[in-house]
Amino acid sequence: QELLRVMRTIDDRIVHELNTTIPTASFVGKIDAGQTCKELYQSLMDAHTSRERIIKNCIAQTSSIVKTLREEREKAQDDVALLKQLRKEQTKLKLMQSELNVEEVVNDRSWKVL
Repeated sequence: QELLRVMRTIDDRIVHELNTTIPTASFVGKIDAGQTCKELYQSLMDAHTSRERIIKNCIAQTSSIVKTLREEREKAQDDVALLKQLRKEQTKLKLMQSELNVEEVVNDRSWKVL
């Protein structure tokens, strides 16, 4: 979650980025606004792609762990420690799945601003 928070900095600062990269009337001749916007668009696209890839990778890994723990739980139903670990991993999986939804909202907001 901390890594995602850091990676979402560009989305959190999109309005500031636009205000600092798009030239005012007095600077129009000195800065290529089209190129600057293109670079901002590309960096935003790269950030969104990498975050989504990372979240989906975490979901896949956690899903695999949950599946394994469920199989072990079927064999040893009296193992309380195993049940506790399974619940912990299931909670982590739900958290990562909700992060995917948060990511979609953050991305939509950023694209609307851009």
